[in-house]
Amino acid sequence: MKKILLLSDTHGTLDDFALSYLDDADEIWHAGDVGNMKVVETLEKIKPVFGVFGNIDDAGVRSAWPEYQCFEREGVKVLILHIGGYPGRYTRRAKSLIRECGPDLFIAGHSHILKVMYDEKNSLLYINPGAAGKSGFHQVRTMVRFGLDKGEIKDLEIIERKR
Repeated sequence: MKKILLLSDTHGTLDDFALSYLDDADEIWHAGDVGNMKVVETLEKIKPVFGVFGNIDDAGVRSAWPEYQCFEREGVKVLILHIGGYPGRYTRRAKSLIRECGPDLFIAGHSHILKVMYDEKNSLLYINPGAAGKSGFHQVRTMVRFGLDKGEIKDLEIIERKR
C-alpha cells in the first residue's frame, strides 16, 4: 500500500504542521497555491512530490509544476487541478478534464474548505484537503492522509490544527 499526504494552499508556509507528517508518507501530493519555490524544493528533498500550480503561484512554481496532473497510482486513476469546484459545481475546466482523464479520484484545492465527497454522477471520490498554510480566512489548517492499494482508496484520515 502506498501512503499519500495530500495538502493544498500552503501559501509559502511549510512548518512543523506539515513536516511532522511527511515521514509517514510515501508520496506528497500538493493541490496548488504552493506559495514559492522554497516550499517546492523543501518537499522535493523529503519525498517524491506531485503537484500543480495555483492561482497565486509565480513563474517559478508554474515552470516547475503543471496546471493539472492526470496519472495512475496503485491502480487508482488520479486527477489534480487547483481550481476545480466540487461535485455538482465543477468548473468548466474540471468537467473537461474529468471526461478526458476518467479519474477514480479528483483532487482540487483553492477554496481553503476541506471537503470529501463521493460523486455518483462521475463515479469518483472528490477531495479538497482545505488549506495547510496560514494565509486566508480559514480558522483550522487541514491536510488529508490516505492509502492506495490495488485500485482502492483506504484509511482516509483528516489532519487538523487550529491556526
